[in-house]
Amino acid sequence: MPATDRSLRVLVVANQKGGVGKTTTAINLGTALAAVGERVLLIDSDPQGNASTGLGVGRAQRRHTLYDVLMGEKPLADAVVRTTVPGLDLTPSDPDLSGVELELGREARRSFKLRDALAPLGASGAYSYVLIDCPPSLNLLTVNAMAAADAVLVPLQCEFFALEGLTQLMRTIDLVRGSLNPGLELQGIVLTMFDRRNSLSGQVEGDVRAHFGDTVYQTVIPRNVRVSEAPSFGKPALVYDLKCAGSQAYLKLAREVVLRERRRRAKQLEAT
Repeated sequence: MPATDRSLRVLVVANQKGGVGKTTTAINLGTALAAVGERVLLIDSDPQGNASTGLGVGRAQRRHTLYDVLMGEKPLADAVVRTTVPGLDLTPSDPDLSGVELELGREARRSFKLRDALAPLGASGAYSYVLIDCPPSLNLLTVNAMAAADAVLVPLQCEFFALEGLTQLMRTIDLVRGSLNPGLELQGIVLTMFDRRNSLSGQVEGDVRAHFGDTVYQTVIPRNVRVSEAPSFGKPALVYDLKCAGSQAYLKLAREVVLRERRRRAKQLEAT
């Protein structure tokens, strides 16, 4: 089980299919959670470092990164950077992360490096949520994230091959649950890049809701130009343009995430 207490929720933002709005969701959900009063740590676990760039954390500010943490050279606390968003911190990434799989080789607990690094956070009370942005592939970085997490949050693009990619991801979650993290849950599925002018978006939404039911969040993230523009300015969409449809959708999603978490904790209390 992840080495965190019940007051800290560790969520992996993952999808093995690229271009589904995964990093955009990690950045903007993290920002929105901070905006509604949560303390959030976003861990950039993609060697491309898009989440770091999208939060305005340039290379010069990445003195220590997730690479140093996974290699055991620095504790997680030393690799945390404050962002311009109050309540949102970042553990940045850099291209060195792409070599982690080879460098760790056959090292013991190679799949649990991130879990071990996160262990002190549960007792510290510094954060209520940790979001881990993963690369669009099943490699050691993704495995580490899922082994460390309480649940997986899946951004799903409203396009033709969406369900095919989702099926692959469900298999991955089942494999991790069976061998590394028995308590890993499916937090929820977020429909992204929804275009109301396109009948296919509505069809995909209907299919996903019919198959996964309440696991799918009610909030749908629309395709939005302002959300797409924001990363080039090193800002989350909520900072770049709070009033745009995409920003408002992520705020709504954050409230839904928090509500689900409250309900989950209430059920746990009833069961004890």
